[in-house]
Amino acid sequence: MSHPYYHAQSSARRHGGVAEDYLALHEWFDETKAHMPDPRHRALRHHSEGIYLAVQVFGTTIPNRDGKAVPTRILGEQHVREDLGYIPTVKDWLQHMTLPKTLNRPQRIEQTFAVDFAEPQKTVLNAEP
Repeated sequence: MSHPYYHAQSSARRHGGVAEDYLALHEWFDETKAHMPDPRHRALRHHSEGIYLAVQVFGTTIPNRDGKAVPTRILGEQHVREDLGYIPTVKDWLQHMTLPKTLNRPQRIEQTFAVDFAEPQKTVLNAEP
């Protein structure tokens, strides 16, 4: 689906209430489009961990205007399935990503901190006095 409102309408058809009852949840799943406005934004929340994070953010259930408490996890699963056809794990997303060399260059600790290896307890940040 291309817009959170359509996900919210789908939720209202399935669980009762009106689209506005569910809109905040579906906007939350898709707000990562602000940083990556193509399908790659889904790697940040469209997976099993993202669904459980939604439960932490919105609570176990979302009440609708019909007085029904709808499980947030069910709504999150619906959103991800409507977008992807299944619920991937974080591993499913990350195992196919490659890192550019600029993100995979470890830096020696001595370049970040002034470390006295003779006396390890005297570690201080590089800072002007």
